[in-house]
Amino acid sequence: MADVKKEVLEIIAAKTSLDVAVLEPAALLADLNIASLDVVEIVFALEEKFDIQIPFNANKAKTEFATVGDVVRAVEALVTERSDSN
Repeated sequence: MADVKKEVLEIIAAKTSLDVAVLEPAALLADLNIASLDVVEIVFALEEKFDIQIPFNANKAKTEFATVGDVVRAVEALVTERSDSN
């Protein structure tokens, strides 16, 4: 799962122009000034990269993914679920 985490952080960094070093698991997306439009673009990029479907409601983005760790855990769980079903 280390590779998944690394790739998730790289996608977040690329979509937000943030340095990967500031993307700590406890870092709040709001504190990093990641706008809701950025979150939508991140979700699309993650879905494409990992061939997963992230249940996501753009109107509730701040409550679904409050931290960087929330995003990483959601993707890891979906990747594991997809692997288990194959």
